[in-house]
Amino acid sequence: MVQSESKWKPTCEAPSKCRHRRRTDTPLHHHITTPSNHYNTTTLLDRDHHLLPAMRDSSLKRSLGVDLTRSLKESRVLLVGAGGIGCELLKNLVLTGFGEIHIIDLDTIDLSNLNRQFLFRHEHIKKSKALVAKEVAQKFRSDAKLEAYHANIMDARFNVSWFESFNVVFNALDNIAARRHVNKMCLTANVPLIESGTTGFNGQVQVIQKSQTECYDCTPKETPKSFPVCTLRTNPSQPIHCIVWAKSYLLPELFGDSEDEAPEVDATENADNANEIAELRKEALELKELRQSLGTEEAYQKIFDKVFRRDIIRLQGMEDMWKEREPPELLDFAQLQEASASIASTISTHDQEVWTLAENVSVFKDSLNRLTHRLKQLQEKSLPDQDSPILTFDKDDVDTLDFVTATANLRAAIFHLELKSKFDVKQMAGNIIPAIATTNAMTAGLCVLQSLKVFQNNLMHAKMVFLERSGARAINSDSLNPPNPDCPVCSPAVARVEIDLELATLEHLIQDVLRMELGYGKYLSIGFGSKSIYDPDFTDNLQEKLFDLGIKNESFVTVYDENEPERINLELVIIARNEPSSKDSKPATLQKMVEIPLKPEKPAQPSADLLPTTGDALQPEKPEQASTDDPTVTGKRKREGSSDEMELSSHDAKRLASASVPDSKGIEAIVLDDDANDDEGGVIMIDD
Repeated sequence: MVQSESKWKPTCEAPSKCRHRRRTDTPLHHHITTPSNHYNTTTLLDRDHHLLPAMRDSSLKRSLGVDLTRSLKESRVLLVGAGGIGCELLKNLVLTGFGEIHIIDLDTIDLSNLNRQFLFRHEHIKKSKALVAKEVAQKFRSDAKLEAYHANIMDARFNVSWFESFNVVFNALDNIAARRHVNKMCLTANVPLIESGTTGFNGQVQVIQKSQTECYDCTPKETPKSFPVCTLRTNPSQPIHCIVWAKSYLLPELFGDSEDEAPEVDATENADNANEIAELRKEALELKELRQSLGTEEAYQKIFDKVFRRDIIRLQGMEDMWKEREPPELLDFAQLQEASASIASTISTHDQEVWTLAENVSVFKDSLNRLTHRLKQLQEKSLPDQDSPILTFDKDDVDTLDFVTATANLRAAIFHLELKSKFDVKQMAGNIIPAIATTNAMTAGLCVLQSLKVFQNNLMHAKMVFLERSGARAINSDSLNPPNPDCPVCSPAVARVEIDLELATLEHLIQDVLRMELGYGKYLSIGFGSKSIYDPDFTDNLQEKLFDLGIKNESFVTVYDENEPERINLELVIIARNEPSSKDSKPATLQKMVEIPLKPEKPAQPSADLLPTTGDALQPEKPEQASTDDPTVTGKRKREGSSDEMELSSHDAKRLASASVPDSKGIEAIVLDDDANDDEGGVIMIDD
């Protein structure tokens, strides 16, 4: 309990000479104290809370300078993502004095978020991350202008014009598709982007500015890991194969959609596996028929007999598969059933232990009953015009996790593979690797530091910054690379075209805009999304209205020049007119003239006579990359990516190669821990 003011007394007899004498611009009560404290901070919060904004502004001006502080106060910035990095970043933006901050996130708060996303509490579970983050962060600085959106950043309403209203955009996403979208929108709107991501102990911050730095797509991204369906269902060789089989095949076939929809399963059919694929599809149909038995006493035994006996007997008959490895071994159902009868259902809570086969059978039966009951309840509540309800895997769904763990372990035992604990299965099936809150905080701080250079128009001194656990350095930085001339996202020129959606045809776009205004020749092709809608040999769409081709307001259309000399690709941003066209106006017009540079000449290949033929100088030939000039390649704007992976850029090789060399050129390092254990491996994760 804070003592009454009448009992407080000055600490020093001569306050004017005391070394604790308060500064005129920092009205802290240094001279009033309780018996246990030299001064009481509560007094400042309770009595002088109205002075906090002035004190904070004064501190910011001394730290950043008057001009930069004013620029931040007048700024309007966008924060995409309110998860691990986003919470830390929002706090930093508010306390650094950014004037207007817009926060957008589609996700809701989950129990697993609370250990590192400090803005959220238990009472916020199931609520919008963006809305709660705004509410909590507003208390940090009452005069900050915050706006929150519980929405998908890829929604049509967040168009180029909306992005143009911001001074800087901060990316704090865990989703490759969304990151690529924000990257493209910022490039089109010519707005600086601060891209960031964390992977366990590792982190990265990158400044992206159109025409000056490389963008997010300038370096290739690793495609998500997928497993051939035949490996998963006929010849698993690793525990992860059994886990993905249980998660993406068995669970969906019994309670959800077919595994054909699962991104981890590659069911591509070719001449070598056509018969096997057909046989596996037959198995899937048999499993779906077992759905009718769910809820009956026989369901558990029927599913066990189908999955762990009959299917395995069929595989045992493929003798050629087992010439070099031990064939699968049948489980003794009767023996396991008897042993599991005395095992309590609470065994499933022992998530750090590797369960015995009998315990796995017990959990399998119990989780099957729980899931069946849940599905039946959903079916009873569903309306006739709604799709049939399904159950899907979620790492935080205890029922589905128990089912996947038990069935994966039973299958692993059949194929003589290592069994895994429920905790391990959760990590592997959910692509979950523990997040490090400190990494998020450091990355968020680096984002703000790099953004200050953008506000100072000092992009030349901005860096790509890396956090890493390897070597003696915890923080490394590298100069920003120039744009990749072959990047299909940032290399094209950008122009805006106003169209009348009711009248404009593809021919209007080609003749009136591309040829009459921009000077294109006879040979060009046009791509929209992943398809080609025009080339000199494909003119069927000329009389089609752009709207009927799917082109509408804020659509992106790519033009490929095939004339000589060849110009770089052109990205057209379609802007729908608010008013109908007059009689004298054209249905499609260029909003503003743009210059489309010629494609740079590629360096001449060395003559075959000059190439080395012997000795160490002979290098293996690198595989040829697909040309970005090909409309069939660059016309496809969307590339697949995993929402649970974050890839560091191609700077990694250079950075890691010089991580232990103090005088590495081009690398600025801050040594935080000279005694770091170089052999201690980190884990990789995308925070949500």
